[in-house]
Amino acid sequence: MKEPGYRKPKPAPKSKAAPSVTASGRGAPSAAAGKPIGAPTRKRGSVGQFTKAKPGKPLSIAAQKAIAGKLDRQQKSSDYGRREADDRQQGLATARRSSNVGRPLSESRGPRETGLGGEQVEGRQAVRELLLAGTRRTREIWIAEDIDPAPILDDIIELAEESRVIVKHVGRRQIENAARTDAPQGVIAFAQSIQPVELDELAVRQPGRPAPFLLALDGVTDPGNLGAVLRSAECSGVTGVILPKHRAVHITPTVAKTAAGAIEHLPMAMVGGLPNALKRLSELGVWSIGLDAAADISLHQLSGTDAPVVLVLGAEGAGLSRLVRERCDSVVSIPMAGRLDSLNVSVAGALACFEVARGRVRKTLE
Repeated sequence: MKEPGYRKPKPAPKSKAAPSVTASGRGAPSAAAGKPIGAPTRKRGSVGQFTKAKPGKPLSIAAQKAIAGKLDRQQKSSDYGRREADDRQQGLATARRSSNVGRPLSESRGPRETGLGGEQVEGRQAVRELLLAGTRRTREIWIAEDIDPAPILDDIIELAEESRVIVKHVGRRQIENAARTDAPQGVIAFAQSIQPVELDELAVRQPGRPAPFLLALDGVTDPGNLGAVLRSAECSGVTGVILPKHRAVHITPTVAKTAAGAIEHLPMAMVGGLPNALKRLSELGVWSIGLDAAADISLHQLSGTDAPVVLVLGAEGAGLSRLVRERCDSVVSIPMAGRLDSLNVSVAGALACFEVARGRVRKTLE
């Protein structure tokens, strides 16, 4: 028996429209075909929101195409992202400043090496000198595939084969992504870090060699300046370099490239404080000469440079710090004839190094 007020519902009209599209991109039956009424579906005219589907009213063909197009674009974007991740894993382990940028993946997972730096060497001359010196192990060398032939590249490959160093020819993009200098010249080498020596070792006179000629840098922070100073120092006969542990640049890829291989031939000590280091050198019989623009004595008036000596250069702009200046046995300046009253630290260092070298040669000839 029917309850009072009961009215038989009218059957829903049959629809021949295409199946609606769900969020997964698959076709799904409409509400008339068994889909629960009120299930979420795309809002008409929008592909980013959900609304409740109206019974028996599927999405239009245009809306379905819009949704399918967005899903296709999302799939392509996902595939591209996976390819980019694969490229990064195959090419290089990206992390800076942990010195892992550009390093082969097999070498980037271990603990960071301690030392002065120099794990990544860029530039043809710097890499060639790294292999020639043989003072530290070279792990791997990358050379750009599209690089033009050159005699120095042939030398690098030949030296690498003699030292059993892996040489990989990689794409230009991989070189550029790994590089930490402006112009790696299509060549990057990955090597062990440069290990510092003890300060006392630098002050010892080696048999059959001239007296120690040391260079101390008081807070030089520009990598280009440090690299240029080291190159001039090595060419002038400096036998050792002293770098502060704090507030100073050490051996970065820019320093290595600018030095053009000088870092492979110069023993370097790292000290906690330069004033104490100068005091220790004085106890070991090394005469310290500071370079300062305000000094009254000219650099050209130096004498006795054939004895053990350490040349001290100040930071860019600030010059020698007060404590370092007080610890120097002599303070000299470079005579200036123009309107400007100062030189770049790398230029001043080159002039001072070669003036000391000239005094040593003159003493030898007398």
